[in-house]
Amino acid sequence: MPNTLELAVIVPTLNERDNVAPLVQKLDKVLAGVKWEVVFVDDDSSDGTSAAVRELSLNDPRVRIVHRVHRRGLSSACYEGMLATAAPYLAVIDGDMQHDESLLPRMLENLKREKLDLVIGSRNLEPEGMGEGLSRQRVRLSQMGAKLAQLLRGAKDVTDPMSGFFLLDRRFLDEVIHRTSGIGFKVLLDLVASSTRPVRFLELPYQFRKRLAGESKLDLSVSVELLYLIADKMLDGMLPVRYLMFAVAGVPGLMLHLLILGLLTQHEGEQFLSANVIATMAAMTLNFFVNNRFTYRDQRLRGSQIVGGLAKFYVACSIGAVASFGLAQFLYTHHAPWWVSGLFGMVVASVWNFAVTGMLAWRRKRGDQPYN
Repeated sequence: MPNTLELAVIVPTLNERDNVAPLVQKLDKVLAGVKWEVVFVDDDSSDGTSAAVRELSLNDPRVRIVHRVHRRGLSSACYEGMLATAAPYLAVIDGDMQHDESLLPRMLENLKREKLDLVIGSRNLEPEGMGEGLSRQRVRLSQMGAKLAQLLRGAKDVTDPMSGFFLLDRRFLDEVIHRTSGIGFKVLLDLVASSTRPVRFLELPYQFRKRLAGESKLDLSVSVELLYLIADKMLDGMLPVRYLMFAVAGVPGLMLHLLILGLLTQHEGEQFLSANVIATMAAMTLNFFVNNRFTYRDQRLRGSQIVGGLAKFYVACSIGAVASFGLAQFLYTHHAPWWVSGLFGMVVASVWNFAVTGMLAWRRKRGDQPYN
C-alpha cells in the first residue's frame, strides 16, 4: 500500500461528546494497516462535542473536526465531511456506536476488489440484524420507510436504503454530488436516488447495537423529512424542497382557517370580512409554529426568539393577507361559496408568504445563539 491517505471515516455529530473517544479507539483497533482519518462534523453541539474532538486531535493528527455553526442536518453534514477530505474512499458511520465499525475493513476490501460504487451495512439481510438498537415501533417505522424509499430510482434493490452505515468510492460521490438534496437523515437514499445510472453496490450484514451514550435524535420531523426527500426525488427538483415543505406545513393552517371562517359566518352570523380576519390570524399563528418545527427545522427558533420570529411572521404574512382578503371578498361578493373564496385567497397569499417569511422570521443575525 502507498504511504498516503486511503480512507476517511465521516462521523456527523450532535451532542455525542461521550462517544468521541471510544469511537476513535475502536477505529484505531479495527483499521490497523489502513491509512485512515476520521472527520467529525459537529452541528455546534451544546455538550462540548467539538471541544472533545479538538482535544483528541492535538495528539492524533488522524482526528479532524468540521465545526458547523447555524447549519443543521445529518445529510448535509456528511457531504461537508466528505468534501473536506482528500481520501479516495469515504465511510459514513454514526457517532452513537450503534454501527459495527469492525465491518469497515471488509467493506473497503470488497469495494476495491469488485470495483463498486458503494458497500452498505445492512440490518435487513439477517433476521437479528436490527439487534437491540431499535424498539419494535422503530423497527416497524424503519421497515415502512424502506418500502417507501424503494419506490425511488436506484433504491428498489437495496434491502436497507435507510442505513446510515456505508462506504463509497469518491468517484461515485463526484458523479452524483451536484444532484443530491441534502435533506434530513437519509444520506444513503439521497446518494443512490441521485445517480443517473445503476449503482454498483454490495450489502453486508451487521447487527445494530444499543447506543453507548447520549440520546437519539430521531423524532417525527425525521419521518417528515424522509417524505420530503422522496417527493423531491420523484419531482426531480421541479419544485424547491423548502417551498414544498412550506406548502405541506400550511395545510393545518388552511383547515383551521376554513373551520373558523365557516363557524363564524354560518353559525355566529359574523360579517365575512371580520370573520376572515380572525380566521387568517389563527391560521397564521398555527402556520408559524408548524413551519418552525418542520420547514425550518435546521433554523428552528427557540425561547425568546419565538416571540420576535412570530411578530416578523405576522408582518410578512399581513401583506399577503391583504391580497388574500381582496380576492376572497371579490369572489364572495360575486356569489362564490364561502369556502371557495377563502381557499383561493389563501393560495394567493402562500407564494408571497413563502418568499418573504423565510427572509424575515428565520433569518439569523450575527451573534444569535445557535439552535439546539
